[in-house]
Amino acid sequence: MLSDVWELEERLSEPTEVARDVLRETDGDIVVLGAGGKMGPTLTMMLRKAAPDKKVYAVSRFSDREAKARIERWGVETITADLLDESAYRSLPDVPNVFYLVGMKFGTADKPPLTWAMNVHLPALVARHYQGMRIVALSTGNVYPLVRIASGGSREEDIPQPVGEYAQSCLGRERMFEYFSQVHGTLVTLIRLNYANEPRYGIIVDLTQRILSGQPIDVTMGAVNLIWQGDANNCILSGLRLAARPPAIVNVTGPDTIRVRDLATRIGELLDKPPVFVGQEADTSLLSNASRCFEAFGPPSTHLDVMVEWIVAWVAAGKVVLNKPTKYGVRDGKF
Repeated sequence: MLSDVWELEERLSEPTEVARDVLRETDGDIVVLGAGGKMGPTLTMMLRKAAPDKKVYAVSRFSDREAKARIERWGVETITADLLDESAYRSLPDVPNVFYLVGMKFGTADKPPLTWAMNVHLPALVARHYQGMRIVALSTGNVYPLVRIASGGSREEDIPQPVGEYAQSCLGRERMFEYFSQVHGTLVTLIRLNYANEPRYGIIVDLTQRILSGQPIDVTMGAVNLIWQGDANNCILSGLRLAARPPAIVNVTGPDTIRVRDLATRIGELLDKPPVFVGQEADTSLLSNASRCFEAFGPPSTHLDVMVEWIVAWVAAGKVVLNKPTKYGVRDGKF
C-alpha cells in the first residue's frame, strides 16, 4: 500500500541501473519540456536521481503549482513558459539533451486547430530551436491502426494508419521531428507509449472508479497493453541511448495482451464488488508490441498483479486522482 503522493512519486522516479548507465555515458545537461503534465514530474525527479551531477531544467506552463513545488524540491530549476509563444524560446536553456513531453489529447475533437498547433506546430518550433541536439520525444501508440487481438500488437516497422484527428496530429508530431532530424542532423528517439498506469490515472484507475460507482464497463475494446509509469519513465529516459538520424522508434508498453474483461474482474475481486459488463468484444484493439524496448532496456520490473493491487487500494481509499480518463475504449479516434 502506497501511503501518500510523496511515497508514490519516490517509487515512480526510481531509476534502473540501465537508466543510470545511460546518463553516465551521456554528456551535458538536460531539459524536460512539458514537465508539468502527468509523467513530467516523476521523469524529472528520476533524471535528478540518475544523474545528480547534471543540471536538469523543467519547462511547463505549470498550471499545477503543487507539481512545480515537488519538482523544485528535487533541486530542479523550473521555467514557466508557453511553448506556443515563440518569444518563450529565448528563455530556454542551451543544453544538448531534450525530453519532449508536450501534447494535447483530450478535447481534441472540439478543438482541432489547437490540437494541430500543439501536436504539430509546437514540435516544429522545438525541433528547430534544439537542432543538432539529442531529443527523446513522447509519441503514442495511437498512430497505429486497431489490430487483431491475437496479433501480439503493432511493431515499429508497421506503417502508421492513425484513426481520427488526434492520432493524425500525433503522426504529424513525429514527422516534424523526422524532418528536422533529416535537415539538421538532430538525433531523435520517438517513444510510442500506451498505456502508462499509476494510482492517480490510467486504465486501472478508470475501471476501478467505474466499478466502485456501479457504472457498466464496455468491453468492445476487448484488450489493452499496460505498463507501470515508473517502468515507462525508465524506458523514456533510456531512450537517449537510441537517439539516431533518422529517428529511432520504440514502442513502450507492457509485455502482455490484457483482456479488459479479465482485468475488470480482478479489480472487482479486490473491491468485493463484481463489475457489470456491456458490449461484445471486437476482434481488434489498439495494441503494441514492445519487444524492441525489452531487448534494449530489459522487461518492466513491476508485474501487472502488483500494479493492480497498488492502484485499486489507492483509489478505494479515496486518495487523490487526476480525473483524466484515458478514454481507452474510443475506437473512432474522437477524443
